[in-house]
Amino acid sequence: MASTMRGRIAAGLGLAFLAGGLAGAAAAASPRGREPPACRGRIAGQDRIESVAARGELVLASGRRGRLDGVRWPDDPAAAEAARAWLAGQAGRPLVTREAPDADRWGRITLDATTRDGEPVDLAGGLVAAGLVQVDAGESDSLCRPGLLALEDAARRAGQGLWAGTPPVPTEDVARLVALAGRFAVVEGRVRNVGERARRTYLNFAPFGADGATVTVSKRTWRIMLERGFSSVALRGRRVRARGIVELWRGPTLDIGAAEMIEMLDEEQAPRR
Repeated sequence: MASTMRGRIAAGLGLAFLAGGLAGAAAAASPRGREPPACRGRIAGQDRIESVAARGELVLASGRRGRLDGVRWPDDPAAAEAARAWLAGQAGRPLVTREAPDADRWGRITLDATTRDGEPVDLAGGLVAAGLVQVDAGESDSLCRPGLLALEDAARRAGQGLWAGTPPVPTEDVARLVALAGRFAVVEGRVRNVGERARRTYLNFAPFGADGATVTVSKRTWRIMLERGFSSVALRGRRVRARGIVELWRGPTLDIGAAEMIEMLDEEQAPRR
């Protein structure tokens, strides 16, 4: 009985450690250690994957449906199936979760999840590190796990999965961006000028009168970016990476909803073709 009790205590401590790790990693990765408002109030829990449906939707043992936070499911059917197969490989394993308090408009729980039997596997982190999915804040105005961007960068440098021979799209490659209209894209380029307006800020990647991509940023997101040092002066002339849905409005445009969807690149970082 004593050994059984010790086992239960150890299991409880392990669960607490994993839950604390998920929460701590999110908080530590946020500016000045503070989580954005949209990421607060997450609830620790436990569950198990029964199966993985289309677009990476998790069918959980609790009867709920869930989606992993901070990742973008691939549009390409073959890539989507590779990601689904990886995730389905974790089915049946007990999970420790960190969940948003409210379901999304499709009734799904947004969550982070780590397996808690044997060697822990971070589901979102594992998918990103293998290059099977890209990082995306989705409809949220914050990326609750900015640390996923570093995992994606490592996968990109190694040419893993989606990044095998497919670097970010150069902002001057207008034809390719037009072909991606309505789809998610990661782009890289040098900001030529910044136009601050009452409702939106425009990052233009081509000289005036020339064709090129534009990134639009909402007033609220621009305010957050300013707090983080992304001013017009700091951005002008700098290489950046941006991600979002490509829309066509006087040329290819990406509308950015979360500040983390724009990254300043080190100047020594050569553009990837």
